[in-house]
Amino acid sequence: MTSSVSETHVLRDALGLLKDREQVADRLLESSAKHSFDPDTALDWDTPIEEGKWFWPPELVSLYDTPLWRRMPEEQRMDLARHEAASLASLGIWFEIILMQLLVRHIYDKPLTSAHVRYALTEIADECRHSKMFARMIHKGGAPAYPVARIHHNLARVLKTVSTTPGSFACTLLGEEILDWMQRLTFPDERVQTLVRGVTRIHVVEEARHVRYAREELRRQMVSSPRWERQLTRISSGEAARIFSVAFVNPQVYTNVGLDKREAVAQVKESGHRREVMQTGAKRLTDFLEEIGVLRGVGRRLWRSSGLLA
Repeated sequence: MTSSVSETHVLRDALGLLKDREQVADRLLESSAKHSFDPDTALDWDTPIEEGKWFWPPELVSLYDTPLWRRMPEEQRMDLARHEAASLASLGIWFEIILMQLLVRHIYDKPLTSAHVRYALTEIADECRHSKMFARMIHKGGAPAYPVARIHHNLARVLKTVSTTPGSFACTLLGEEILDWMQRLTFPDERVQTLVRGVTRIHVVEEARHVRYAREELRRQMVSSPRWERQLTRISSGEAARIFSVAFVNPQVYTNVGLDKREAVAQVKESGHRREVMQTGAKRLTDFLEEIGVLRGVGRRLWRSSGLLA
């Protein structure tokens, strides 16, 4: 570590002292060297799809335990899980492309030889591999790709343009932590396709580093950024949560498995089980954002309206 990039002042927030940015990056780089994967070679893409296995745990399928779900035959339920897995993978690719652009913006003015920048470049390489891996999984499963709605696609274009650094890392965690929670339930689940379990395991292992990097940097930004930027972060992250919750599953999946889209969407909105799944998946993140001062004012109300905050 060189003195030119090491921090010379101590920062503290509600969670305690913040670690030196370079020390955090050095540890993440060490972890990356030991625990990184090439999905093209680490996974057996030639293995046939396994009969009778799910593409996503049934409890995590949006319609699970609704009246409509109870009327659906098992084959249709499994088909919906396959399409929802493709929808989530498509959402993941969209979000990771946004994240890569935000990371490049973040390091544009940072010291080029710092470990902090080197780790950001390492993470960008991880996200490139993840996006290719998700695309390949969609193709292997035989379901179509599910791009987000045009309005959300264009809202994200605005977000990428105007997002501040703390706003970027808050949105990064939103995209990473809920899917990570679901994938931690998926990769050990023997009911699920072996390939899908392998994909989720790789993503969980590598995403753990990304979450650590984003959390440490967001903590730093919420302490050191000017007041207007912290307030903008609260609002932008709340709006991102609202968009994310709406875009989480593309409603076209219901039509594509032979269901009435309006009825399915209505039942998902009314589902207590689905609400619990989404709030449980977001709880680790919302607890963290609460502690560091992100969930306040208008932003908090937006988070509540998203359904992700209990």
